[in-house]
Amino acid sequence: MSEAASIRVAMADSPALLPSLAPLLHEWLPRQRWFAGKGRPVTAFSLVSATEILPVGTGSVAAGTGTGLLHLLVRVHQPATPAQSPDDCYQLLLGVRAVLPPRLASALIGRVTEGPLAGRTVYEALRDPRLAELLLERFRTPGTLGALRFDRSGPAIAAGLAPRVLDTEQSNTSLVYGDAYILKIFRRIFPGTNPDLELPLALAREGCGRVPAPVAWFEAATAAEPLTLGVLQPFLSGAQDGWQLALRALADGRDFTDEAHALGRATAEVHTALAAALPTPALHRAQTEHLAAAMVHRLEAAAQAVPALVPYVPGLRTAFDAVAALGHRGRDWAAQRVHGDLHLGQTLRAADGFWSLIDFEGEPARPLPERRRPQLPVRDIAGMLRSFDYAARSHRPWNADWAARCRTAYCEGYARAAGADPRGEPELLRAHETDKAVYEVLYEARHRPDWLPVPMAAIHRLAAADD
Repeated sequence: MSEAASIRVAMADSPALLPSLAPLLHEWLPRQRWFAGKGRPVTAFSLVSATEILPVGTGSVAAGTGTGLLHLLVRVHQPATPAQSPDDCYQLLLGVRAVLPPRLASALIGRVTEGPLAGRTVYEALRDPRLAELLLERFRTPGTLGALRFDRSGPAIAAGLAPRVLDTEQSNTSLVYGDAYILKIFRRIFPGTNPDLELPLALAREGCGRVPAPVAWFEAATAAEPLTLGVLQPFLSGAQDGWQLALRALADGRDFTDEAHALGRATAEVHTALAAALPTPALHRAQTEHLAAAMVHRLEAAAQAVPALVPYVPGLRTAFDAVAALGHRGRDWAAQRVHGDLHLGQTLRAADGFWSLIDFEGEPARPLPERRRPQLPVRDIAGMLRSFDYAARSHRPWNADWAARCRTAYCEGYARAAGADPRGEPELLRAHETDKAVYEVLYEARHRPDWLPVPMAAIHRLAAADD
Protein backbone atom coordinates (compact mmCIF):
# COMPACT_ATOMS: atom_id res chain seq x y z
CA MET A 1 0.00 0.00 0.00
CA SER A 2 1.34 3.45 -0.95
CA GLU A 3 1.91 6.18 1.63
CA ALA A 4 -1.01 8.22 0.20
CA ALA A 5 -3.30 5.19 0.34
CA SER A 6 -2.34 4.39 3.92
CA ILE A 7 -3.03 8.02 4.92
CA ARG A 8 -6.42 7.76 3.22
CA VAL A 9 -7.39 4.65 5.14
CA ALA A 10 -6.16 6.14 8.41
CA MET A 11 -8.17 9.32 7.89
CA ALA A 12 -11.40 7.48 7.03
CA ASP A 13 -11.05 5.10 9.97
CA SER A 14 -9.88 7.65 12.54
CA PRO A 15 -12.20 7.55 15.58
CA ALA A 16 -11.27 11.17 16.27
CA LEU A 17 -12.54 12.46 12.90
CA LEU A 18 -16.23 12.96 13.72
CA PRO A 19 -15.70 14.26 17.29
CA SER A 20 -13.34 16.88 15.88
CA LEU A 21 -15.98 18.01 13.37
CA ALA A 22 -18.96 17.83 15.74
CA PRO A 23 -18.69 21.40 17.16
CA LEU A 24 -18.73 22.80 13.61
CA LEU A 25 -21.58 20.56 12.48
CA HIS A 26 -23.69 21.54 15.50
CA GLU A 27 -23.63 25.12 14.23
CA TRP A 28 -23.69 24.53 10.45
CA LEU A 29 -26.12 21.67 9.88
CA PRO A 30 -29.30 23.24 11.35
CA ARG A 31 -28.82 26.27 9.08
CA GLN A 32 -28.96 24.22 5.88
CA ARG A 33 -32.19 24.32 3.91
CA TRP A 34 -32.13 20.54 3.45
CA PHE A 35 -31.79 19.75 7.16
CA ALA A 36 -35.07 18.10 8.22
CA GLY A 37 -34.65 18.38 11.99
CA LYS A 38 -35.07 22.13 12.41
CA GLY A 39 -36.49 23.19 15.75
CA ARG A 40 -35.12 20.17 17.62
CA PRO A 41 -31.74 20.11 19.38
CA VAL A 42 -28.98 17.91 18.01
CA THR A 43 -27.87 15.61 20.83
CA ALA A 44 -25.16 13.57 19.11
CA PHE A 45 -23.57 12.46 15.84
CA SER A 46 -22.46 9.01 14.75
CA LEU A 47 -20.38 8.15 11.71
CA VAL A 48 -21.88 5.79 9.14
CA SER A 49 -18.98 6.02 6.66
CA ALA A 50 -16.08 8.24 5.68
CA THR A 51 -14.31 8.16 2.32
CA GLU A 52 -11.55 10.37 1.00
CA ILE A 53 -12.37 11.08 -2.63
CA LEU A 54 -9.33 13.36 -2.79
CA PRO A 55 -6.78 12.67 -0.02
CA VAL A 56 -6.73 15.31 2.70
CA GLY A 57 -3.71 13.99 4.58
CA THR A 58 -1.07 14.86 2.02
CA GLY A 59 1.61 17.46 2.53
CA SER A 60 0.25 19.80 -0.15
CA VAL A 61 -2.96 20.35 1.81
CA ALA A 62 -1.07 20.88 5.03
CA ALA A 63 1.20 23.38 3.29
CA GLY A 64 -1.77 25.34 1.99
CA THR A 65 -1.29 24.48 -1.67
CA GLY A 66 -3.75 21.61 -2.01
CA THR A 67 -7.38 20.71 -1.56
CA GLY A 68 -8.97 17.57 -0.12
CA LEU A 69 -12.45 16.14 -0.57
CA LEU A 70 -14.02 14.11 2.21
CA HIS A 71 -17.31 12.23 1.82
CA LEU A 72 -19.22 11.54 5.03
CA LEU A 73 -22.46 9.82 5.93
CA VAL A 74 -23.38 11.09 9.38
CA ARG A 75 -26.28 10.05 11.55
CA VAL A 76 -27.74 12.99 13.46
CA HIS A 77 -29.47 12.15 16.75
CA GLN A 78 -32.35 14.33 17.96
CA PRO A 79 -35.30 13.97 20.35
CA ALA A 80 -38.06 11.96 18.71
CA THR A 81 -41.54 13.26 17.94
CA PRO A 82 -44.56 11.25 16.72
CA ALA A 83 -44.11 12.62 13.19
CA GLN A 84 -40.31 12.71 13.00
CA SER A 85 -37.46 10.26 13.28
CA PRO A 86 -35.12 10.43 16.29
CA ASP A 87 -32.15 10.20 13.95
CA ASP A 88 -31.54 10.86 10.29
CA CYS A 89 -28.57 10.06 8.06
CA TYR A 90 -27.14 12.95 6.03
CA GLN A 91 -24.66 13.04 3.17
CA LEU A 92 -21.90 15.62 3.58
CA LEU A 93 -19.20 16.51 1.06
CA LEU A 94 -16.52 18.50 2.81
CA GLY A 95 -13.72 20.39 1.16
CA VAL A 96 -10.52 20.68 3.20
CA ARG A 97 -7.93 23.43 2.82
CA ALA A 98 -5.31 25.04 5.02
CA VAL A 99 -6.63 28.47 3.98
CA LEU A 100 -9.98 29.16 2.33
CA PRO A 101 -9.77 31.62 -0.57
CA PRO A 102 -12.14 34.63 -0.47
CA ARG A 103 -14.16 33.33 -3.42
CA LEU A 104 -15.28 30.38 -1.26
CA ALA A 105 -16.03 32.39 1.89
CA SER A 106 -19.77 31.70 1.65
CA ALA A 107 -19.06 27.94 1.74
CA LEU A 108 -17.20 28.07 5.07
CA ILE A 109 -18.15 25.53 7.74
CA GLY A 110 -15.29 26.30 10.12
CA ARG A 111 -11.74 25.66 11.23
CA VAL A 112 -10.96 22.37 12.95
CA THR A 113 -8.99 22.67 16.21
CA GLU A 114 -8.25 19.02 17.00
CA GLY A 115 -8.19 15.52 15.53
CA PRO A 116 -6.81 14.43 12.12
CA LEU A 117 -7.91 17.69 10.44
CA ALA A 118 -6.56 20.01 13.15
CA GLY A 119 -5.53 23.41 11.80
CA ARG A 120 -7.42 23.01 8.54
CA THR A 121 -10.55 24.67 7.23
CA VAL A 122 -13.56 22.62 6.13
CA TYR A 123 -16.23 23.94 3.81
CA GLU A 124 -19.16 22.92 1.56
CA ALA A 125 -17.31 21.12 -1.24
CA LEU A 126 -20.05 21.43 -3.85
CA ARG A 127 -19.42 25.19 -3.94
CA ASP A 128 -15.84 24.58 -5.08
CA PRO A 129 -15.71 24.14 -8.90
CA ARG A 130 -12.56 22.05 -8.70
CA LEU A 131 -14.15 19.53 -6.32
CA ALA A 132 -17.43 19.54 -8.23
CA GLU A 133 -15.46 18.71 -11.40
CA LEU A 134 -13.80 15.86 -9.52
CA LEU A 135 -17.21 14.32 -8.81
CA LEU A 136 -18.03 14.34 -12.52
CA GLU A 137 -14.68 12.68 -13.21
CA ARG A 138 -15.60 9.88 -10.83
CA PHE A 139 -18.71 9.20 -12.92
CA ARG A 140 -16.58 9.08 -16.07
CA THR A 141 -14.52 6.23 -14.57
CA PRO A 142 -17.00 4.01 -12.66
CA GLY A 143 -15.84 1.78 -9.86
CA THR A 144 -15.57 1.49 -6.10
CA LEU A 145 -13.84 3.90 -3.75
CA GLY A 146 -14.07 3.00 -0.08
CA ALA A 147 -17.76 2.69 0.79
CA LEU A 148 -18.77 4.43 -2.46
CA ARG A 149 -19.72 2.76 -5.74
CA PHE A 150 -20.00 4.77 -8.96
CA ASP A 151 -22.05 3.34 -11.86
CA ARG A 152 -22.75 4.56 -15.38
CA SER A 153 -25.34 3.79 -18.03
CA GLY A 154 -25.10 4.66 -21.69
CA PRO A 155 -22.44 6.58 -23.61
CA ALA A 156 -19.27 8.14 -22.26
CA ILE A 157 -19.64 11.29 -20.17
CA ALA A 158 -18.09 14.49 -21.52
CA ALA A 159 -15.18 15.95 -19.56
CA GLY A 160 -14.19 19.51 -18.69
CA LEU A 161 -17.70 20.88 -18.13
CA ALA A 162 -17.91 23.86 -15.80
CA PRO A 163 -20.17 23.16 -12.77
CA ARG A 164 -22.62 25.51 -11.10
CA VAL A 165 -24.86 24.94 -8.08
CA LEU A 166 -28.60 25.49 -8.42
CA ASP A 167 -30.02 27.43 -5.48
CA THR A 168 -33.68 26.53 -6.02
CA GLU A 169 -33.98 23.19 -4.23
CA GLN A 170 -34.85 22.66 -0.57
CA SER A 171 -34.30 19.00 0.28
CA ASN A 172 -31.37 18.22 -2.04
CA THR A 173 -28.49 19.94 -3.81
CA SER A 174 -28.16 20.00 -7.61
CA LEU A 175 -25.22 20.93 -9.82
CA VAL A 176 -25.38 21.63 -13.54
CA TYR A 177 -22.34 20.76 -15.67
CA GLY A 178 -22.16 23.03 -18.69
CA ASP A 179 -25.52 22.61 -20.38
CA ALA A 180 -25.15 18.84 -20.61
CA TYR A 181 -25.88 17.24 -17.21
CA ILE A 182 -27.54 17.84 -13.88
CA LEU A 183 -26.36 16.00 -10.76
CA LYS A 184 -28.79 15.70 -7.87
CA ILE A 185 -27.10 15.05 -4.53
CA PHE A 186 -29.48 13.57 -1.98
CA ARG A 187 -28.87 14.97 1.49
CA ARG A 188 -31.15 12.95 3.76
CA ILE A 189 -30.25 9.34 3.05
CA PHE A 190 -32.47 6.28 3.50
CA PRO A 191 -31.76 2.56 3.03
CA GLY A 192 -32.95 1.33 -0.36
CA THR A 193 -32.86 2.61 -3.91
CA ASN A 194 -34.17 6.14 -4.18
CA PRO A 195 -37.22 6.40 -6.49
CA ASP A 196 -35.48 9.23 -8.34
CA LEU A 197 -33.06 6.59 -9.64
CA GLU A 198 -35.31 3.53 -9.65
CA LEU A 199 -38.25 4.96 -11.60
CA PRO A 200 -36.35 6.84 -14.35
CA LEU A 201 -34.29 3.68 -14.96
CA ALA A 202 -37.50 1.65 -15.26
CA LEU A 203 -39.02 4.23 -17.62
CA ALA A 204 -35.87 4.23 -19.75
CA ARG A 205 -36.15 0.44 -20.12
CA GLU A 206 -39.72 0.94 -21.36
CA GLY A 207 -38.59 3.55 -23.88
CA CYS A 208 -40.58 6.34 -22.24
CA GLY A 209 -39.05 9.64 -23.32
CA ARG A 210 -41.02 11.78 -20.89
CA VAL A 211 -38.38 11.45 -18.16
CA PRO A 212 -34.62 12.10 -18.60
CA ALA A 213 -32.86 8.74 -18.29
CA PRO A 214 -30.08 8.47 -15.65
CA VAL A 215 -26.60 8.74 -17.12
CA ALA A 216 -24.75 7.73 -13.94
CA TRP A 217 -25.27 7.43 -10.20
CA PHE A 218 -23.44 6.61 -7.00
CA GLU A 219 -24.36 4.63 -3.91
CA ALA A 220 -22.95 3.63 -0.56
CA ALA A 221 -22.66 -0.07 0.23
CA THR A 222 -22.89 0.26 4.00
CA ALA A 223 -26.06 -1.72 4.76
CA ALA A 224 -28.12 -4.66 3.59
CA GLU A 225 -29.65 -2.32 1.00
CA PRO A 226 -27.73 0.23 -1.07
CA LEU A 227 -27.97 3.90 -0.12
CA THR A 228 -28.61 6.04 -3.19
CA LEU A 229 -26.44 9.17 -2.92
CA GLY A 230 -26.80 10.98 -6.23
CA VAL A 231 -28.04 10.72 -9.82
CA LEU A 232 -26.60 12.32 -12.97
CA GLN A 233 -29.12 12.99 -15.75
CA PRO A 234 -29.23 14.97 -18.99
CA PHE A 235 -29.88 18.66 -18.39
CA LEU A 236 -32.84 19.88 -20.42
CA SER A 237 -31.25 23.11 -21.51
CA GLY A 238 -33.75 25.73 -22.59
CA ALA A 239 -36.72 23.92 -21.04
CA GLN A 240 -39.05 26.02 -18.91
CA ASP A 241 -40.57 25.19 -15.54
CA GLY A 242 -44.31 24.50 -15.66
CA TRP A 243 -45.05 26.57 -12.55
CA GLN A 244 -43.35 29.65 -13.96
CA LEU A 245 -45.08 29.17 -17.32
CA ALA A 246 -48.45 29.01 -15.58
CA LEU A 247 -47.76 32.16 -13.56
CA ARG A 248 -46.69 34.03 -16.69
CA ALA A 249 -49.85 32.94 -18.48
CA LEU A 250 -51.94 34.25 -15.59
CA ALA A 251 -50.04 37.52 -15.48
CA ASP A 252 -50.51 37.99 -19.24
CA GLY A 253 -54.17 37.01 -19.13
CA ARG A 254 -53.52 34.01 -21.38
CA ASP A 255 -55.24 30.67 -21.41
CA PHE A 256 -53.23 27.61 -20.30
CA THR A 257 -55.55 24.83 -21.46
CA ASP A 258 -53.37 23.62 -24.34
CA GLU A 259 -50.44 23.23 -21.96
CA ALA A 260 -52.65 21.55 -19.33
CA HIS A 261 -54.00 19.11 -21.94
CA ALA A 262 -50.46 18.24 -23.04
CA LEU A 263 -49.43 17.78 -19.41
CA GLY A 264 -52.31 15.37 -18.87
CA ARG A 265 -51.16 13.35 -21.85
CA ALA A 266 -47.56 13.31 -20.58
CA THR A 267 -48.71 12.13 -17.14
CA ALA A 268 -50.74 9.31 -18.63
CA GLU A 269 -47.82 8.14 -20.77
CA VAL A 270 -45.58 7.99 -17.69
CA HIS A 271 -48.22 6.09 -15.71
CA THR A 272 -48.72 3.62 -18.56
CA ALA A 273 -44.98 2.98 -18.83
CA LEU A 274 -44.58 2.54 -15.05
CA ALA A 275 -47.45 0.04 -15.02
CA ALA A 276 -45.74 -1.93 -17.78
CA ALA A 277 -42.32 -1.83 -16.12
CA LEU A 278 -43.15 -2.61 -12.48
CA PRO A 279 -45.69 -4.71 -10.52
CA THR A 280 -49.32 -3.56 -10.31
CA PRO A 281 -50.84 -5.21 -7.22
CA ALA A 282 -54.59 -5.02 -6.70
CA LEU A 283 -56.14 -3.05 -3.87
CA HIS A 284 -58.88 -5.25 -2.43
CA ARG A 285 -61.32 -4.53 0.38
CA ALA A 286 -58.81 -4.61 3.24
CA GLN A 287 -56.26 -2.44 1.44
CA THR A 288 -58.90 0.06 0.34
CA GLU A 289 -60.27 0.38 3.85
CA HIS A 290 -56.71 0.83 5.13
CA LEU A 291 -56.13 3.56 2.53
CA ALA A 292 -59.26 5.42 3.66
CA ALA A 293 -58.39 4.97 7.34
CA ALA A 294 -54.93 6.42 6.78
CA MET A 295 -56.49 9.49 5.14
CA VAL A 296 -58.84 9.89 8.12
CA HIS A 297 -55.89 9.61 10.50
CA ARG A 298 -53.97 12.33 8.62
CA LEU A 299 -57.05 14.55 8.68
CA GLU A 300 -57.53 14.16 12.43
CA ALA A 301 -53.83 14.79 13.12
CA ALA A 302 -53.86 17.91 10.93
CA ALA A 303 -57.01 19.22 12.64
CA GLN A 304 -55.27 18.93 16.02
CA ALA A 305 -52.36 20.98 14.69
CA VAL A 306 -54.43 23.53 12.70
CA PRO A 307 -57.65 24.51 14.51
CA ALA A 308 -59.01 26.20 11.39
CA LEU A 309 -59.59 22.70 9.97
CA VAL A 310 -61.83 21.51 12.79
CA PRO A 311 -65.20 22.81 11.45
CA TYR A 312 -64.58 21.07 8.13
CA VAL A 313 -63.65 17.63 9.48
CA PRO A 314 -67.13 16.03 9.21
CA GLY A 315 -67.57 17.15 5.61
CA LEU A 316 -64.05 16.09 4.62
CA ARG A 317 -64.45 12.67 6.22
CA THR A 318 -67.30 11.87 3.85
CA ALA A 319 -64.78 11.79 0.99
CA PHE A 320 -62.76 9.08 2.72
CA ASP A 321 -65.82 7.20 3.92
CA ALA A 322 -67.07 6.99 0.33
CA VAL A 323 -63.88 5.22 -0.78
CA ALA A 324 -64.04 2.83 2.18
CA ALA A 325 -67.65 2.03 1.28
CA LEU A 326 -66.66 1.19 -2.28
CA GLY A 327 -64.03 -1.20 -0.99
CA HIS A 328 -66.50 -2.75 1.41
CA ARG A 329 -68.84 -3.44 -1.53
CA GLY A 330 -66.07 -5.32 -3.34
CA ARG A 331 -64.66 -2.62 -5.63
CA ASP A 332 -60.95 -3.01 -6.26
CA TRP A 333 -58.29 -1.09 -8.19
CA ALA A 334 -54.84 -1.72 -9.62
CA ALA A 335 -52.09 0.08 -7.72
CA GLN A 336 -48.74 0.90 -9.31
CA ARG A 337 -45.65 3.05 -8.89
CA VAL A 338 -46.36 6.74 -9.42
CA HIS A 339 -44.49 10.03 -9.32
CA GLY A 340 -45.64 10.67 -5.75
CA ASP A 341 -45.26 14.46 -5.60
CA LEU A 342 -46.53 15.70 -8.95
CA HIS A 343 -47.19 19.40 -9.44
CA LEU A 344 -46.38 22.09 -12.01
CA GLY A 345 -42.93 22.66 -10.54
CA GLN A 346 -42.01 19.04 -11.36
CA THR A 347 -42.55 19.55 -15.09
CA LEU A 348 -40.47 21.09 -17.87
CA ARG A 349 -41.59 22.20 -21.33
CA ALA A 350 -39.06 22.21 -24.15
CA ALA A 351 -39.02 24.88 -26.84
CA ASP A 352 -40.96 22.56 -29.18
CA GLY A 353 -43.72 22.15 -26.57
CA PHE A 354 -42.69 18.66 -25.41
CA TRP A 355 -43.37 18.14 -21.69
CA SER A 356 -41.11 16.15 -19.35
CA LEU A 357 -41.67 15.04 -15.77
CA ILE A 358 -38.79 15.30 -13.30
CA ASP A 359 -37.95 14.69 -9.62
CA PHE A 360 -39.38 11.25 -8.88
CA GLU A 361 -38.14 11.23 -5.31
CA GLY A 362 -41.65 11.64 -3.89
CA GLU A 363 -42.40 13.72 -0.81
CA PRO A 364 -39.00 13.81 0.97
CA ALA A 365 -40.62 14.06 4.41
CA ARG A 366 -42.23 10.62 4.01
CA PRO A 367 -40.26 7.44 4.82
CA LEU A 368 -38.65 5.83 1.78
CA PRO A 369 -40.58 2.50 2.06
CA GLU A 370 -43.81 4.51 1.91
CA ARG A 371 -42.60 6.46 -1.14
CA ARG A 372 -41.70 3.21 -2.93
CA ARG A 373 -45.07 1.61 -2.26
CA PRO A 374 -47.45 1.10 -5.23
CA GLN A 375 -50.29 3.60 -5.12
CA LEU A 376 -53.27 4.65 -7.19
CA PRO A 377 -52.38 6.85 -10.20
CA VAL A 378 -55.09 9.28 -9.11
CA ARG A 379 -52.71 10.50 -6.41
CA ASP A 380 -50.54 12.16 -9.07
CA ILE A 381 -53.59 13.51 -10.86
CA ALA A 382 -54.91 15.07 -7.67
CA GLY A 383 -51.54 16.69 -7.04
CA MET A 384 -51.55 18.35 -10.45
CA LEU A 385 -55.15 19.52 -10.10
CA ARG A 386 -54.24 21.14 -6.79
CA SER A 387 -51.25 22.78 -8.47
CA PHE A 388 -53.47 24.53 -11.02
CA ASP A 389 -55.51 25.85 -8.10
CA TYR A 390 -52.34 27.07 -6.35
CA ALA A 391 -51.24 28.91 -9.47
CA ALA A 392 -54.61 30.61 -9.90
CA ARG A 393 -54.79 31.55 -6.22
CA SER A 394 -51.30 33.08 -6.30
CA HIS A 395 -52.50 35.60 -8.90
CA ARG A 396 -54.42 38.73 -7.96
CA PRO A 397 -57.30 38.82 -8.52
CA TRP A 398 -57.96 35.12 -8.09
CA ASN A 399 -58.90 33.57 -11.43
CA ALA A 400 -61.12 30.61 -10.50
CA ASP A 401 -62.24 30.03 -14.09
CA TRP A 402 -58.61 29.74 -15.26
CA ALA A 403 -57.99 26.94 -12.77
CA ALA A 404 -61.25 25.16 -13.66
CA ARG A 405 -60.43 25.20 -17.37
CA CYS A 406 -56.93 23.85 -16.70
CA ARG A 407 -58.28 21.06 -14.52
CA THR A 408 -60.75 20.04 -17.23
CA ALA A 409 -58.12 20.16 -19.98
CA TYR A 410 -55.65 18.15 -17.91
CA CYS A 411 -58.17 15.37 -17.27
CA GLU A 412 -59.15 15.34 -20.95
CA GLY A 413 -55.51 15.06 -22.01
CA TYR A 414 -54.96 12.26 -19.53
CA ALA A 415 -58.04 10.41 -20.80
CA ARG A 416 -56.90 10.78 -24.41
CA ALA A 417 -53.62 8.95 -23.68
CA ALA A 418 -54.77 6.55 -20.95
CA GLY A 419 -58.17 5.63 -22.32
CA ALA A 420 -59.88 6.40 -19.02
CA ASP A 421 -60.90 9.77 -17.60
CA PRO A 422 -59.94 10.23 -13.93
CA ARG A 423 -63.22 12.08 -13.41
CA GLY A 424 -64.99 8.79 -14.14
CA GLU A 425 -64.27 7.71 -10.55
CA PRO A 426 -65.29 10.84 -8.62
CA GLU A 427 -65.03 9.23 -5.17
CA LEU A 428 -61.36 8.37 -5.69
CA LEU A 429 -60.54 11.76 -7.16
CA ARG A 430 -62.28 13.70 -4.40
CA ALA A 431 -60.67 11.63 -1.65
CA HIS A 432 -57.17 12.13 -3.03
CA GLU A 433 -57.70 15.84 -3.64
CA THR A 434 -58.96 16.15 -0.08
CA ASP A 435 -55.99 14.24 1.31
CA LYS A 436 -53.63 16.49 -0.65
CA ALA A 437 -55.38 19.66 0.52
CA VAL A 438 -55.16 18.50 4.16
CA TYR A 439 -51.42 17.95 3.68
CA GLU A 440 -51.13 21.44 2.19
CA VAL A 441 -52.95 23.02 5.14
CA LEU A 442 -50.54 21.42 7.60
CA TYR A 443 -47.51 22.41 5.51
CA GLU A 444 -48.57 26.02 5.05
CA ALA A 445 -49.52 26.45 8.70
CA ARG A 446 -46.04 25.30 9.71
CA HIS A 447 -43.90 26.92 7.03
CA ARG A 448 -45.82 29.62 5.10
CA PRO A 449 -48.76 30.94 7.11
CA ASP A 450 -49.45 33.63 4.51
CA TRP A 451 -50.30 30.86 2.02
CA LEU A 452 -52.75 29.09 4.32
CA PRO A 453 -55.83 30.65 2.63
CA VAL A 454 -54.94 28.81 -0.61
CA PRO A 455 -55.50 25.23 0.64
CA MET A 456 -58.23 26.41 3.03
CA ALA A 457 -60.28 27.58 0.03
CA ALA A 458 -59.99 24.05 -1.39
CA ILE A 459 -60.93 22.61 2.00
CA HIS A 460 -64.11 24.71 1.98
CA ARG A 461 -64.99 23.47 -1.53
CA LEU A 462 -64.18 19.81 -0.87
CA ALA A 463 -66.00 19.68 2.46
CA ALA A 464 -69.16 20.96 0.78
CA ALA A 465 -68.86 18.61 -2.21
CA ASP A 466 -71.13 16.02 -0.63
CA ASP A 467 -73.92 18.48 0.16
